[in-house]
Amino acid sequence: MIKLMKTLDQKVVQLENFEPSIWINMTQPTEAEINTISEKFNIPSEHLRAALDEEERARIEVDDDCTLILVDVPLLELQEGSKIYTTLPLAIILANDNIITVCTKEIPLINDFVSGKVKAFFTYKKTRFILQLLYKNATYYLQYLKQIDKMSNNIEKELHKSMKNKELIQLLDLEKSLVYFTTSLRSNEIVLEKMLKLDAIKKYPEDEDLLEDVIIENKQAIEMANIYSNILSGTMDAFASVISNNLNIVMKFLTSVTIVMAIPTMIASFFGMNVPVPLANQHFAFIIIMLISLVIASLFALFMYRKKMF
Repeated sequence: MIKLMKTLDQKVVQLENFEPSIWINMTQPTEAEINTISEKFNIPSEHLRAALDEEERARIEVDDDCTLILVDVPLLELQEGSKIYTTLPLAIILANDNIITVCTKEIPLINDFVSGKVKAFFTYKKTRFILQLLYKNATYYLQYLKQIDKMSNNIEKELHKSMKNKELIQLLDLEKSLVYFTTSLRSNEIVLEKMLKLDAIKKYPEDEDLLEDVIIENKQAIEMANIYSNILSGTMDAFASVISNNLNIVMKFLTSVTIVMAIPTMIASFFGMNVPVPLANQHFAFIIIMLISLVIASLFALFMYRKKMF
């Protein structure tokens, strides 16, 4: 799908035909759409296909007619009723007076610009538009990281109440998301550092300040991701130890109960032998044997209790 957009009177307007200084947003483009844009703006089709590969790494490529900036953007998805955080490649292509964005899915980052939520946004200010995209991308990382931290705290509270596999699997999913975020943020950091030295993208003094802000936000997101990842990893290790310790306690209790219950069984076995035994001719032999078994078992249970085996 291709959308042609342009800012007029500080509003984003969707166009029907190509014009100079427009924004071309491509979402899951078909092969025909890729060929059309490639021929129209003299862009290598590989640049347009780069973002369609979810494993593509973040990078910058500069050609004579265009510049490709490929970054990873965060995405929140719902899978089987649970929230999953992942990342997707986003291609930002600077082709003469036009900006082209390519992604495999509709993402909140692009929707914020389309809906006009981002102020002071103009399609003809190409460098500033690119930096605004990157800055907004960094803020989404920070926003999702805070959500991950809040979710992990809630799951930890649930784990205090009951040790279930469901909560541990949720923590594992969050830890996986943090690994994705950390890897993507580090790749984006390399791209941003290269942009500081890149002359192919014209930068005005205010744009350089904005680029520095983007780098600072990205570094902050990296630090937060590392901190949350370490906390989450330590939490999972702690709960794994707690679960193992609880299992040991249960096994110790069951073993102690089995030993105590074995005493009456052993006494009953002795008196059940088909040989002459004490109390064989007593009228209250059964009650006496039960009392003897109960007393011995109680004494043994008390002994084990004092040894903290219960």
